[in-house]
Amino acid sequence: MTASRKSSKVIGFGVVLLALIIAGLGILYRKHEMNSLRRETLKSAIVKVAVISPQPAPPRRVLDLPGNIVPWYQATIFARVPGYVKAWYKDYGARVKKGDVLAVLNTPDLDAQYAAAKADARVKQAQYDLATLRAKRWKALEGTEAVAKMQVDVYIAEARAAQATLEAAQREVQKFEALEAFKTIVAPFDGAVISREINLGDFVGQTGGNMEAQGGSSELFTVADIEKVRIFVSVPQDFAYILTPDLVGDLYLPQYKDRVFKAKYLTTAGAFDPATRTAVTELEIDNKDHFLWPGSYAHVHFDVPNVKGVLVIPETTLIFRSAGTQVALLTKGNKVHLQNVRLGDNTGVNVEILSGIQEKDMIINNPPADIQEGEEVNVVPLTPGYNAPVVSHTSEQKHHH
Repeated sequence: MTASRKSSKVIGFGVVLLALIIAGLGILYRKHEMNSLRRETLKSAIVKVAVISPQPAPPRRVLDLPGNIVPWYQATIFARVPGYVKAWYKDYGARVKKGDVLAVLNTPDLDAQYAAAKADARVKQAQYDLATLRAKRWKALEGTEAVAKMQVDVYIAEARAAQATLEAAQREVQKFEALEAFKTIVAPFDGAVISREINLGDFVGQTGGNMEAQGGSSELFTVADIEKVRIFVSVPQDFAYILTPDLVGDLYLPQYKDRVFKAKYLTTAGAFDPATRTAVTELEIDNKDHFLWPGSYAHVHFDVPNVKGVLVIPETTLIFRSAGTQVALLTKGNKVHLQNVRLGDNTGVNVEILSGIQEKDMIINNPPADIQEGEEVNVVPLTPGYNAPVVSHTSEQKHHH
């Protein structure tokens, strides 16, 4: 009985000890699982990001700017005298030579004034002839007892006054002769008529063409020399370095799909418009075939060298905040550093960075909107085909650098 009891106690103690061991192992396992879960939770809370490296901009680039084509010379022709359009001879598109008659005006008021001036001049001429004749006769009698010297001097003075009056009348006639010449509207130089704003019978004022209801007036004609044309382009300040005498631009016009026109540099304003930060630049091109019409819009392409040191990154890397335009750099320990950058040209996919980053930097692509300075991130490979215009890096590539 004693041995049996002892055996029972040993077995009972063993069962309790085994239960305690099993319970302890269960507690340790659950603690391990909880720690693993905590680690996974913390790890999943770290933002996952993909990074890319900036790439050097290509050595040359095409700068595409809008251009406006204007004639080499252009004259807007107004009337110098009031009257009615008696006839016009040149219509839109007419080729003209210098001095060709464009229109003739009927000017009854001017004609009447001209006739009056000529009649007045004839009267003054007769008065002058009479005064001169009388002065000569009295001058011949000077020194005799027949006439007084004072009277001779009076007649000589009257003759001189009559001469001055005649000259004034003649100048008035010459003035109206000049005005009469303005009845004929002529082309100021060789070119083409690009506008006609008058019709037969229109009344034109002294300061312009057809009189409008409000009392204003418009031009009669516009004549342009289109044998050569100018192209005006506004060049941004960032590209002022391209403005050299050897600059050549390729013109593309919507109406000529398969043709390129070469334009040469002519001059530039030498100053920037404060409102647009652009410099007005003139190009020139021969237009003997008259393919280029004034007023046309053109795309002007410049093949120019790129600025050294310019880097290119995807537009999706940019962060816009009150501190300025920034990118999120990946630093040691997978920490974030927010770096301000200065932007250059934007293609809509990539953007040029003029300063702020280096080629060796690693930049977070598509950074979260709330990413913060010093934040730890988890680097993952960039999804293939998604916002990857520049070379991407995985965490292994990060260690390589």
